[in-house]
Amino acid sequence: MDGGRRGVVVTGADGFVGRALRAHWVATGRPFRAAVRRRGSGAALPPGCVTIDDLALAADAQLDALVADATAIVHLAGRAHVMRESATDPAAAYRAANVATTAALARAAVRAGVGRFILASSIKVNGEASAPGHPFGPADVPAPADAYAASKWEAERELEAIAAGTPLVPVALRLPLVYGPGVGANFLALLDAVAGRHLLPLGAVRARRSLLFVGNLVTAVDAALDAVPAPAGVHCVADAPPVAVPDLVRALAVALDVPARLLPVPVSLLRLAGRLTGREAAIERLTTALEVDGSGFRRATGWTPSATLEQGLAATARWWRSRHSL
Repeated sequence: MDGGRRGVVVTGADGFVGRALRAHWVATGRPFRAAVRRRGSGAALPPGCVTIDDLALAADAQLDALVADATAIVHLAGRAHVMRESATDPAAAYRAANVATTAALARAAVRAGVGRFILASSIKVNGEASAPGHPFGPADVPAPADAYAASKWEAERELEAIAAGTPLVPVALRLPLVYGPGVGANFLALLDAVAGRHLLPLGAVRARRSLLFVGNLVTAVDAALDAVPAPAGVHCVADAPPVAVPDLVRALAVALDVPARLLPVPVSLLRLAGRLTGREAAIERLTTALEVDGSGFRRATGWTPSATLEQGLAATARWWRSRHSL
């Protein structure tokens, strides 16, 4: 934290969300210290960054130095969900990256007298699909369906247990798919497909999905840091309203200035194709509802998403075009 000022520690600061958060805080003047992975030989660190290779394996002294004089911690680091698993023991890999790191950092925060701990969790803790007319909320009974979601739920509980009886206020933010400049994985694949004018068999899909623009997420983190009283506990955060997949494709096409090419294939045939091609999980994510109720977080913090879906997609499209004009 520059000049010895107290501020926020953020982990995972070289990831998609972390980079956006650092840029936002540089622009708004919030003091911070950012933990990033070690760079290559001779590579310069960005301003305000320190290197820690593995938070779960870091010595107490190293973690104590990281969080010294911090007012709050924003914990973004962890192992993200992957569609094609390469680890021999995925559950152990997720627990090491997502649970052990949270616990180690939370214990350091308690030792240092840190006031708040913001944990980036996942709406997948609630389950894979919301029931019609019943968006996911923080009071729902958790139903994690895979090792990633289970590790996020365990991390939430570990943080709560460590913070109990201490001044540390635990805040877990369950997030849906986050998109924006720098996005990767499935959303980038969809961007590429729409930009490439591929015919997408999604025209008959009616399920709606909640999304979160990264520019809105960074202001939600600010709200979680600054709200009085602190919004302790679990919260769901999402843009509103959710969007049907065909409408998302059409909005992406507008942002990219290309025609939307949608084919109305019945969902039952899509799911059959998914089973036959080994892509059942990917098809399920495109054809089932995942709606999120973020009203509780808005009431607790006063936060509202400042960017609309169209504005978020326009920013994402500008980034995509900049990558493809090199």
